[in-house]
Amino acid sequence: MHFYEGHFGGMHLIWWIIWIILLAWIFFIPADIPYQKTKKDSPLDILKNRFAKGEISKEEFEESKKILKSDN
Repeated sequence: MHFYEGHFGGMHLIWWIIWIILLAWIFFIPADIPYQKTKKDSPLDILKNRFAKGEISKEEFEESKKILKSDN
């Protein structure tokens, strides 16, 4: 049998396509795996991050922190 005279060349192309799709799936699809638990930031953590970035002042931080702690 002559495999490279066009008789089975299409199968070689199909395998390349399968490999490319597989590699693209592994490297380019986001890592959101179903049923994977992700740690959600608490409101207090978000508030601390905003204060650390300088998005809010110390007064705003303290006031918001007091409100969050009173809700619990």
